[in-house]
Amino acid sequence: MLLHLPWSVGFLVLATLSEAKIDRRSIVQQFSLHLNKSDPYSPIQVGNGNFAFGVDITGLQTFIPHNTLSSWGWHNSSLPTTANQTSVVDFTGQDWWTHDRLVNYAQPNPDEKEISQWMIANPHRINLGRVGLWFKGRNVTENMLKKKNQTLDLWTGSVESQFSLDDEEVRIITVASPETDTVAVEIRSKLLDVGSLGVFFDFPYASGKNKFDAPFVGVWNATANHTTTLEAGSRGAIISHELDATNYLVSVDWDVDAVITRPDQNTHRYVLEPSEASGGRFSFTATFAQSSLENIASAADIKEIASQWWQNYWSSGAFISLPIAQNNSAWELQRRIILSQYLLAVNGAGRDPPQESGLVNNGWYGKFHLEMVFWHLAHWTLWNKWSLYDRSIGVYERFLSTSLERAQKQGYKGARLGKMSDPTGRSAPGEINSLLIWQQPHPMYFAEMEYRKSPTEATLKKWDHVLTAVADFMASYAFFNASTQVYDLGPPLYPVSENTHPNQTINPTFELAYWRFGLDIASKWRTRQGNPVPSQWTHVRDNLAPLPVENGVYMLYEGVKDMWSTPELAEDHPGLLGLYGWLPPDERLDLATFNTTVDRVYRAWNFTYSYGWDFPLLALTAARMGDAERAVGWLLDADNKFDGLGMPVGGARVATPYFPASAGLLLAVGMMAGGWDGLNGPVFPAGWNVEVEGFSRAM
Repeated sequence: MLLHLPWSVGFLVLATLSEAKIDRRSIVQQFSLHLNKSDPYSPIQVGNGNFAFGVDITGLQTFIPHNTLSSWGWHNSSLPTTANQTSVVDFTGQDWWTHDRLVNYAQPNPDEKEISQWMIANPHRINLGRVGLWFKGRNVTENMLKKKNQTLDLWTGSVESQFSLDDEEVRIITVASPETDTVAVEIRSKLLDVGSLGVFFDFPYASGKNKFDAPFVGVWNATANHTTTLEAGSRGAIISHELDATNYLVSVDWDVDAVITRPDQNTHRYVLEPSEASGGRFSFTATFAQSSLENIASAADIKEIASQWWQNYWSSGAFISLPIAQNNSAWELQRRIILSQYLLAVNGAGRDPPQESGLVNNGWYGKFHLEMVFWHLAHWTLWNKWSLYDRSIGVYERFLSTSLERAQKQGYKGARLGKMSDPTGRSAPGEINSLLIWQQPHPMYFAEMEYRKSPTEATLKKWDHVLTAVADFMASYAFFNASTQVYDLGPPLYPVSENTHPNQTINPTFELAYWRFGLDIASKWRTRQGNPVPSQWTHVRDNLAPLPVENGVYMLYEGVKDMWSTPELAEDHPGLLGLYGWLPPDERLDLATFNTTVDRVYRAWNFTYSYGWDFPLLALTAARMGDAERAVGWLLDADNKFDGLGMPVGGARVATPYFPASAGLLLAVGMMAGGWDGLNGPVFPAGWNVEVEGFSRAM
């Protein structure tokens, strides 16, 4: 198999670039969703990045308890009550020998099982509540509905649901506010006039018992463990929900006379009954918040505000039009692009970086992973959606103090970023959590992309103290090997693939390249400000161990045994290929060796165990190497599944959806559309008539 090397630009297949302005609306609306039944696992959602509301075929959560999740809704279970383990300060972790000294890592301690598990599971994100249709106590099932039809208009962010019950039509419009955590609903039906239709609100408890709560979050049969109270008025009510130390409010407001009650005091279900004089129309809003809000917009106003927000979202930033009328692969890739853009605006654009399942369900107790921030956020930079990127990129500033504490406790300089994080910056205990290192250079990548967009003093100052602290750690972490006269990374550590023995893993190939990249950017940052570069940064960068090679092929890490014949080593994340694709070429990278490595990975890797961002990673490498056909092939690989609603399938290993696949796809497409340093895009298969607008160039 011949793989074309990037120095021969003639090998690159550049798609035709049209000068015409793209009709974005017609393309977006071609992929609006149309359903005639509920999806039990992948809900249609409305949301704003910090809040999402999943719906069934009714446009609410009538038959299926899809989740209402937010960036702020978290809960702590009671602390363990066993002797000597009643506080997080009782957690001591474990000490590992690390280059002739003991280093303490936040890992579960066999002698502290209860507090260790508590810290892993807490806090956990909560389901804020369920909102559905009430049929006056009648047991109605989805099968009893006729003429079911539901449309998500991607251009306006609204869901229109229609069906009939007892030959009476019901029409429901559902939208989410882009400004508050509000779902706005309009119901039209003659059933309102006869008192046969209303709305219920129900609230679950949270336990933190499951690492993955999918597809549904919350415990619905533990009603005695939490409390709700109602304060009702003529056109509105406030429901207060208390789960241990977690408290929040739901403000329900409506536009015609209605009554809200709690029919059964032994449940947490409330029923809102419109007046029979409603004229067949009823609108309400439900706003979820940590404290009461004033001047909440009406349902009609929220619908208009949301429509404007979504139209602006689609009209601004970058866009790509593929030849969908002539090419099935182009059609499927365009579908994934459009639906991913919608889903990531709803699920991946909040105050905190998203967790892998966004706001659809809970993975890892709802916590997010700092090593995944690259895959979640990098695409916004290429697609010029900076306002959404800005929402959560401040996580490095917010987590700087805890990162400094972590490094100091372990005897390192600077700031060591954690992994499985909650909004406080605490990293959950875990062997992999504490030994992973590839999240460290991420701030350098983001800072450099920002500087390319805005090469100003303000940008330099914004990132300076973060890059300095992280670079100080990176230089401190590298261990000078007196025998080889180079700086080693590890042991102990876990590489990107997380599939090696940590005490045997030294100088993993991708991490070495990323370490050099990060220290190089941090050094440029100092130089741009007229400040001296710390000598330790330079010494470590220039004397890092060489990328490990065996028989003309880059290896997973230095000294790895039987890599290509050991199944668990030649599967999972193929991080090796991030050397050239994800990262720009390093001066130490030998392209002939890399070409041989790619060929070996293609032949020997077990891609059936790859998932999520693995396929975008492969596409990035193929694209930079000039193989546009293969790049598209990886994005549409049979093992890289996206369901009918655009949700990336997690499979057996992780819950569906697994949004790094969506964000990674947009990153790869963004790089293929906009090109990279030394090559203008678009780069797509021969014969593809591709139109692009507004993309930034990758490094």
